[in-house]
Amino acid sequence: MRLKLLFRSVFALLLMGLVVLASYSTADARMGSGTSSGSRGSFTYSPPPSTSTAPYAAQPMQRSFTPQAPSPSYAPSYAQPAYGGGGLFGGAGGFGTGLLGGLLGAGLVGMMFGHGFTGGIGGGMSFFGLLFQIVLVYFVVKFVLGFFMRRAAPAGFASDMVMSSGPTVVPPSRPSIRQVNIGPEDFAAFEQRLYASQEAYSREDLEGLRCLATPEMVAYFAEDLARNAGHGTVNRVSQVKLLQGDLSEAWGEGAVDYATVAMRFSLIDATYERGTDRVVSGDPMHPQQVTEIWTFRRDGSGPWMISAIQQTG
Repeated sequence: MRLKLLFRSVFALLLMGLVVLASYSTADARMGSGTSSGSRGSFTYSPPPSTSTAPYAAQPMQRSFTPQAPSPSYAPSYAQPAYGGGGLFGGAGGFGTGLLGGLLGAGLVGMMFGHGFTGGIGGGMSFFGLLFQIVLVYFVVKFVLGFFMRRAAPAGFASDMVMSSGPTVVPPSRPSIRQVNIGPEDFAAFEQRLYASQEAYSREDLEGLRCLATPEMVAYFAEDLARNAGHGTVNRVSQVKLLQGDLSEAWGEGAVDYATVAMRFSLIDATYERGTDRVVSGDPMHPQQVTEIWTFRRDGSGPWMISAIQQTG
């Protein structure tokens, strides 16, 4: 009875993982894949202040090249591992741990029933062999989900856009942190980056994205585009329109300036089957509204580059 209950539990977990994986492959297909990715300098793992555009807290970074090192001035409430941390066999909960755990579990079952340590895998007990395969697939699905969950023409101020500067927000005092003033020309650059990056992503134009985003963000975009190609799909975004935006915080670290801006915009977001243009997900006829928190980075006198995109709520 216990073994039957165990089998049913593992099978249910496997089905749940497959359902989540299937839904993830088609949902939130827009640039960034609906995840929180990138770096915000010393504040990568600190939640940006809420604004009238984004009154709810930003989701923690799921993909970032910045190592997480909590400082005394901030006690993170949502610790997230750095992108790629641990490798295939490193860190708690990694793929290697799950796989070795499955092998060990199967070996112990084999010993309990008199088949030796490898009896749970290669013995004649087909039921336990099937159980092991299901558990193994479950951990593979879990690993894949963990890996994937860890990522318009240029224009100035739109006449109907609401982008308020408000007071410049300076983060809590930290070494080498300085104040940065954000003006209308900066907001115009942020809006232009929103339009141009969405257009380049829809064209799968990585060269164009390299002119608009940091190498880290381009790597995430390339990963997302490659995943779409692997599924035989292409994501197209059109009719992007900024509806409202405001400054969350702005600061400088050495010669690098950062500005985090909340933006609410509408867009048509749909995923198509390559070659046939059959709609796989999304609505190609009706726009949807999205609220995201974008961080821009400026090195010296260079242009503002997209360095992070975070979801809200």
